[in-house]
Amino acid sequence: MDPAILATAVPARPSVSRGIPTRPAGETALRALALAVGLAAAAACRSPQGADPGAAGPFALRVATFNVEDLRTAELAGAGSRRARDAAALIQRIRPDVILIAEMSYDQEGAPGWRAGEQPGQNGRRFAALLARSQGEGLEPLRMRAFMAPTNTGTASGLDLDNDGAAVTLWPEPPPGEYPDADARTDAGRAYGGDCWGFGAFPGQYGMALLVSAELELRSDQARTFRTLPWSAMPGALQPLDPATGEPWYSPEEWALFRLSSKSHWDVPVRLSNGATLHFLVSHPTPPAFDGPERRNRLRNHDEIRFWADYIDGADYVVDDEGRRGGLAPGAAFVLLGDLNADTDEGSSHANPVGRWLLGHARIEGAFTPLARETGGEARFPGLDPSDTADWGLRIDYVLPSLGLEVLGGAVERPAPGAPRVSDHCPVWLDLVVPAAGRARTTTATESPTSASASPPSATARRIRTRSVRERRSTPVV
Repeated sequence: MDPAILATAVPARPSVSRGIPTRPAGETALRALALAVGLAAAAACRSPQGADPGAAGPFALRVATFNVEDLRTAELAGAGSRRARDAAALIQRIRPDVILIAEMSYDQEGAPGWRAGEQPGQNGRRFAALLARSQGEGLEPLRMRAFMAPTNTGTASGLDLDNDGAAVTLWPEPPPGEYPDADARTDAGRAYGGDCWGFGAFPGQYGMALLVSAELELRSDQARTFRTLPWSAMPGALQPLDPATGEPWYSPEEWALFRLSSKSHWDVPVRLSNGATLHFLVSHPTPPAFDGPERRNRLRNHDEIRFWADYIDGADYVVDDEGRRGGLAPGAAFVLLGDLNADTDEGSSHANPVGRWLLGHARIEGAFTPLARETGGEARFPGLDPSDTADWGLRIDYVLPSLGLEVLGGAVERPAPGAPRVSDHCPVWLDLVVPAAGRARTTTATESPTSASASPPSATARRIRTRSVRERRSTPVV
């Protein structure tokens, strides 16, 4: 790739010597001065792994979400496809500590690209291997571990869920080649996907992977998944009705079995070196579209998003795939992230689920809105609002921290001029500060920025322990 194509660097993560990223042109000199004074007092490095939490200070990390649009097993084999390598290069430029990759196929027996004898769920590891190799001049590798788990998308239900008169259980072999040139959304693929627990033209399509820096402790053995929780278990669930008859769209037998999650919902804990544990609550609800007057996808999208509010509130109906009942522990720190397929004021979602259940939740810091940075590529996205994360003009990708975590800044990372098209979504990232274990921070509304495309000054930044300049530096994609 021509180094001149992508010379715009992502702002550096919080660092003593390099400072917090520059704010947009409207930033005042007073803010800049306060930022410089605050950073001058920060500690020079993070607490080492295993350090005494009582002696550790706040911990800074960058958290991102990125829908890579139908990234399949064949694209992750060997050295990876051109698109997979371009996606890895973009992530190496952003340099997150934790990132959710949406629409990465969950590789499993019988699925496209599966090789006999392999363990399922290795695509996250394969993508981590791409990140572990420099994907361009000036780009440093990222060492990350992956968490993957099965998905409902492309999993046959054995039921006629789309009410077309046939229960399709055999998936068609997708066309050869790489997406989007080899699109699996054929008529046969749609017929199969319409009767799956979550739409997918083949098993494992549109899965997820959570990638976590090797410097952090990914506690996969303590993760909770909610793939099989029945939609009907949710009190007040928005059960779809057939408007022609007024009767439920799903039969009583189907409704008792039908799964709430179109992919899955995960709670993945990660322990930081300051002793704090951060829960990553990740999901990718169904798009509120591609249905009919019964609005089954719109209603499901709403309740998939509502699930997180119930989980955070400790709702008793919540039962994970291992049979453990109950929601998130009171006071637990978390970051909710993913492609939620819902904008707060545009699009076709039902009853504004993000605004109603998440941004207004008492335990979620929803005031900050990441905005697109000026990269010179604005003409490539005419009509998009600064907060839009999808090419079709909606904000649907979110990183939402719990109250008590401090937001230093963040951005929607749109491609610069001439950059390759990796996805129809843009990565979204936030820089966060996590207090040490047992040292909860009280946040007030006046302390948190409401929107920005880079990091504001903060009181906690004066105490933050961050990586070295070498590890935190910003690098251009070339």
